[in-house]
Amino acid sequence: MGERYVNFDRQQWADLRAATPMTLREADLEDLRGINERIDLDEVAAVYLPLTRLLNLYVSATQNLHKVSATFLGTLSPKVPYVIGVAGSVAVGKSTFARILQALLARWPDHPKVDLITTDGFLHPNHVLEERGIMNRKGFPESYDTRALLKFLRDLKSGQPTLDAPVYSHVVYDIVEDETVTVCQPDILILEGLNVLQVGAPGNEATEFVSDYFDFSIYIDALEADIENWYVNRFLSLCDSVFQDPNSFFQHFAQLSREDAIATARGIWKGINGLNLKENIEPTRDRASLILRKGQDHRVSDVRLRKL
Repeated sequence: MGERYVNFDRQQWADLRAATPMTLREADLEDLRGINERIDLDEVAAVYLPLTRLLNLYVSATQNLHKVSATFLGTLSPKVPYVIGVAGSVAVGKSTFARILQALLARWPDHPKVDLITTDGFLHPNHVLEERGIMNRKGFPESYDTRALLKFLRDLKSGQPTLDAPVYSHVVYDIVEDETVTVCQPDILILEGLNVLQVGAPGNEATEFVSDYFDFSIYIDALEADIENWYVNRFLSLCDSVFQDPNSFFQHFAQLSREDAIATARGIWKGINGLNLKENIEPTRDRASLILRKGQDHRVSDVRLRKL
C-alpha cells in the first residue's frame, strides 16, 4: 500500500462517525440485505455512518468547486452528478453495500436524489457472448459493452436530463430486452460492478476509462478463501430459492445434492470467478479512494483512505 493510504482499524474508523445520526431501522436493513448477508445496525453505525459523513463533506466540496468554476467562467453552475464507484469480487457483498449506502445518502437532511446502477446491465447479451465464444467469461472485462457504459457516464456528467440504462436479470441470466432503468439528473450516482476500476490490458490503446468519471471509488476487499466460501454458501442458498424458478437459467442446479452443489460451486469459482478476481479485479484495488477490508464474518475489520 505504501504511504498513499491512511489506515484505520475498525474502532478508529467508527470514532469518525462523530454526530452523524442513524437513519436506518432494522426493518429497513431487512429489505436491503443480500442473500446470506448478516449485516446489522452495529455494522451500519461503525462502518457506513463515518463513510457517509466523509462523502457528505466530499460532495459539498465538489459542488462548491463547480460553483466557483462557473463563477469564474461567468456561466450558470451546471448540475453535475457526484459519481461513486463500488468495486470488488463476486460474492464480496458489493450489491448490499451499494444499496445500504444509497439508502443512507438519500436520508441526508437535504434529501439528495441518489440513483444506483449496476454494470450488469452493460454486459453484452448472451447471444453476443455465445457468438464470440466467451459465455464462460461473463463478468470478465471483454464481456461488457464498455463503449455503451462510457457513453452513459459521459452523458450523465454532461448534465443530460434523462438517461436510460439497460437491465440485467439474474434469474434469466441475460439482458432484459426492451426494459430500461431511467436516471434523471441525480445528485449522486452509485455505479456498482466487478471491473469498474479497470484501466485495460497492457497494449490496450483506450484513452478513456470508466473510473475517469468517478469522484470517489470504494473497493471491498477480503481474503480469497473467505470470498470463495461466501460464494459457495450463496450458491447453496440460490439452489434452494432462485434456481427453483422455472424461468431460471440455472434451474438444472436446483436438483443437485448438497455435495454436488458444493463441488459445482467450487468448480465455478476456480474456473471463472476466482480467476477474474486474481487477473482483473484485485489488481485494481489500489486505484480506489477507499478500501474496506472484511473479515471472515463479513464485518469490516479495517479501512484504508487514500490521501488527497
